[in-house]
Amino acid sequence: MLLDLDVVAARYRELRAGLPDAAVYYAVKANGDPDLLRHLVELGCGFDVASVGELDACLAAGADPASISFGNTVKKESAIRHAHERGVRLYSIDSAAELEKVARAAPGAEVCCRFIVRTTGAQWPISRKFGCTEEDAVTLLRDAVSLGLRPRGTTFHVGSQQREPDSWATGVATAARVAAKLAAEGIELDLLNLGGGLPVRYEATVPALQDYFTAIERAVAESFATRPALIVEPGRYLPGDAGMIRSEVVLVTEREHGLRWVYLDVGRYNGLVETEGEAIAFPVVAVRADGRFADEAAPVVLAGPTCDSTDVLYERTPVSLPVDLRPGDHVDILATGAYTTPYASVGFNGFPPLPSHCFGATGH
Repeated sequence: MLLDLDVVAARYRELRAGLPDAAVYYAVKANGDPDLLRHLVELGCGFDVASVGELDACLAAGADPASISFGNTVKKESAIRHAHERGVRLYSIDSAAELEKVARAAPGAEVCCRFIVRTTGAQWPISRKFGCTEEDAVTLLRDAVSLGLRPRGTTFHVGSQQREPDSWATGVATAARVAAKLAAEGIELDLLNLGGGLPVRYEATVPALQDYFTAIERAVAESFATRPALIVEPGRYLPGDAGMIRSEVVLVTEREHGLRWVYLDVGRYNGLVETEGEAIAFPVVAVRADGRFADEAAPVVLAGPTCDSTDVLYERTPVSLPVDLRPGDHVDILATGAYTTPYASVGFNGFPPLPSHCFGATGH
């Protein structure tokens, strides 16, 4: 996988211009390449981490622990202690048990409570695994005070690759109600974490990014009398369309109904997990050394190389490739900078994990 750091920088600046008073905390789970992390540190980006491994990678890249949020709401107590000892102050919780762990392992820390928000429009929806009810958020943040912690605010996630800009409005309104209820008790919240969800332009058309910025700003202005500090946690948005996987055609054959199947040397178990259910439709382009393909293209089923029968990338999603495509040709899979290398299985079925190489960023 090749990742163009100049494109990442352009996306970061676009986000900073669109939400100028929001702190940007990159969700490291999208792509934790060390060169990418170092480049984001240089740009002034903060980080949302989910594990000790991600935290240590950010610190090794030069990140300021004061600009790191431990956003996973399911953490070992030892992981919380590890982060606290290294200067991380902000932790997300969504249950009493997690809150108590933070109180024991990171005394005096700041906490945000993650609540569930129901939205539509996400190509990779967020499950019920994370988040609590609005009522429980009030209770947990109230209890944080008695446990010696500082309740900072709330956080939510509208789903990954969100195609509806107004999806943030429900979460922002819920956050405002939680803040108002606690303010009536003398507990002031001053932070709203908007989570991730900003989309990448894959095959499907998505609204202009400015539409998202406008919708978010409108929701905050309408819901809060006093504007809180904002955090936004882009994951796929920053590196997504900066990446490209060059795959090689292994086999081209016809199966039932004369449908052509094209097998690549990269599949679901080499990083393309988000093709499950054909949720994410990555753009594909055929490449040949001499550039000479037939003018005609025809539909194909695109599959990976493993002997797992589920390793089929696109069967219902329309994909057309040159009719004279043959083994040894390449198929470039575009916009694969996010959620590919992290998902690549180590040695599944004897195939090596997906390598990653960054380029661009003049001076490096």
